[in-house]
Amino acid sequence: MDLEEQILRYYLKVFSILLLIISTFIFFSFYYIVTKNLSLKNEIISITKGQNIEDILNKNINFDNTFEIKVLKLFNKIYFINNSKFFHYGNFNFQKNLSYLDFLHIISKPSNVLNKITIVEGWSKKELNKELSKYFQNFNTIGYNDILADTYLFDKNKGFEDFYNYLKKFKKNYLAKLNKSKLLKNIDNDQIIIIGSMIEKEGLDYEDKKKISSVIFNRLKKNMKLQIDATVLFALTNGEYDLDRNLTLRDLKINHPYNTYLIRGLPPKPIAYVGTKTIDIINETYYNEDLFYFYNSFIGRHIFSKNYNEHKKKLYEYRNKK
Repeated sequence: MDLEEQILRYYLKVFSILLLIISTFIFFSFYYIVTKNLSLKNEIISITKGQNIEDILNKNINFDNTFEIKVLKLFNKIYFINNSKFFHYGNFNFQKNLSYLDFLHIISKPSNVLNKITIVEGWSKKELNKELSKYFQNFNTIGYNDILADTYLFDKNKGFEDFYNYLKKFKKNYLAKLNKSKLLKNIDNDQIIIIGSMIEKEGLDYEDKKKISSVIFNRLKKNMKLQIDATVLFALTNGEYDLDRNLTLRDLKINHPYNTYLIRGLPPKPIAYVGTKTIDIINETYYNEDLFYFYNSFIGRHIFSKNYNEHKKKLYEYRNKK
């Protein structure tokens, strides 16, 4: 082996050693930068649609030097391509002691910051619109028959249409799970919602709603007029405002399809949003023989009766106390 070949082999060996050292340095630098705890500027980070990863990093993470940003940009390409992922836009909640790998894992999933909205049973459309305006700039009025009153968690970056479709799907799935009893075999889901809406507006609590449910079904079975005051109030106000006065005999005679003092059977549509708990009460098919009730303001309860004579007697006693 001549001298020239020996020198060449020497330099190749040195080059290989240097390349190994540099590669090892780069590897451990990558590893260190990707796995060390980040210094986040805020616990909640907002990523807007169209924002690139470099802008996200500069706005939300404190870096020691620009080299770290370059390393992470390169790592992003490798990470998202190899994992067939992309980062989402929205708001993300981050805890302390978070590595960059953890950071990427979180932003490659939908927003983990959720809004909570409670739709109260018995609410009017006006009341729900007021609540929706807190979360959506643009929204449509939701029909009473479209959704169920409940508490919902949703991604705050989703639009109204996504939220509305989620509510409709929830209602569909919820009603599909109901095991209809013999009492409900001739009642469809729309009628359940109508009955539930009257119970919501009339009932005070679980026990009260159970008894009112029984009264409604008893009257329907006997083909009696339901005579639900809440339907008269709806006929007068369309659910848009409070009447601020007691109903009069003249009110009870108003010619309106929702006036159950005038029509027989159910009103054409619901008069309020119905909660899942009230649907459950209807599905319990609680039964007693009561056909009448009125509200006793002295005790803050409804008084129930099995027949008209009993009802008249209790009502007479109540009115003589005023």
